Amino acid sequence: MLSIELIRKEQDFVKAAMHNRGENIVFTSMLEIDAKRRRYIVQRDALRSRRNEVSKKIGRMREKPQDLIEEMRQVGDEIKNLDDQTKAVQAELNSILLTIPNIPLDSVPKGTGESQNIVVREFGQLEQLTFEALPHWDLGERLDIIDFERGAKLSGSRFYILKGMGAKLERALISWMLDVHTKKHGYTEISPPYLVKQETMLASGNLPKFADNLYQDTEDDLWLIPTAEVPLTSLHRNEIIQSEKLPLYYTAYTPCFRREKASAGKDTRGIKRVHQFGKVEMYKFVEPTTSNMELEKLINDAEDICRMLSIPYRIIELCTGDLGFNAAKTYDLEMWAAGSQEWLEVSSCSNCTDFQARRANIKYRSSDQNKTQFVHTLNGSGLALPRVIIAILENYQQSDGSVLIPEVLRPYTGFDLIR
Repeated sequence: MLSIELIRKEQDFVKAAMHNRGENIVFTSMLEIDAKRRRYIVQRDALRSRRNEVSKKIGRMREKPQDLIEEMRQVGDEIKNLDDQTKAVQAELNSILLTIPNIPLDSVPKGTGESQNIVVREFGQLEQLTFEALPHWDLGERLDIIDFERGAKLSGSRFYILKGMGAKLERALISWMLDVHTKKHGYTEISPPYLVKQETMLASGNLPKFADNLYQDTEDDLWLIPTAEVPLTSLHRNEIIQSEKLPLYYTAYTPCFRREKASAGKDTRGIKRVHQFGKVEMYKFVEPTTSNMELEKLINDAEDICRMLSIPYRIIELCTGDLGFNAAKTYDLEMWAAGSQEWLEVSSCSNCTDFQARRANIKYRSSDQNKTQFVHTLNGSGLALPRVIIAILENYQQSDGSVLIPEVLRPYTGFDLIR
């Protein structure tokens, strides 16, 4: 969430930032509501000061004047009324602020959409297979490790079943990636709930903006998480963290649930875009001065997984018009899929600056000062499972229809070939 003080003092700057994102936001009504809120606060504080002054005066009197006592009762009623009005106006203001996206960092390239994103670097050669490469949906069915028909029978379209060696490959990837992030990269593993409260969704930035893309249990008002980023953001909600404990690194495996309404009709074949998928998430709470450096480290941690799997990948820097709602700066990591001949996004690494921390009220305090500041939060997939499975199947397929298992995964799978 953006600071109303920033919008009030730097309206032209915020307006230009929103324009670069492709957003046309009118601030007039928001600033009018803010002005009303501040008037109420001034009036309330003046009355509180008056009440305190008179209360001290009455306390020094032997005879307690009934007229003053009655006046203070009326002042108390006015203070309560102004408190209620302030809260109502603050809620109205927050409902608007919660719909405004983050401000891009100055280093983010300007652009209107995906076509203006920048390829930063590539790793590995896109070698042409000496035989006709198959897409994963054909490979999965031939090897009897992906069952689309029974997935649809159980849950409908965009669901699938992994079976046998396919299920074990997924489990191996989860364990291996968590081990890499905890043992090599220094993250603490978390196993969070998959159902969360509304305020948890609000804190991460998924509500109210993306309500249509979320699954909800309306009876208990619980929401299925679209990513582990959601519960990880709220681990320290309404807390003040001592600066010596920063940075905090967390990683978690969770299933992710998304309606995918915005992508209706897109990528309907295979397991590329589905309603439920597994993902290992990386998340950081850091001091503001280090967040740009921490983003580079986050990207490197995601790249490490690709490098160890020996699968070609590339890093894309997103332009302003393609940034996610919470992000101030984002790099996408895409793996090459040799069978379907396309790049697959397997990670999106973002610096969200203090945007989520404001929503979640997460601050830190330096040991040498009493003043608190909002932390910066960063998140990135490390990695998203279905597309990594696609890349393994399509890049490691053999001419006889079998699929080799990358060497780093063999201790986890217990086999080196799917046939």
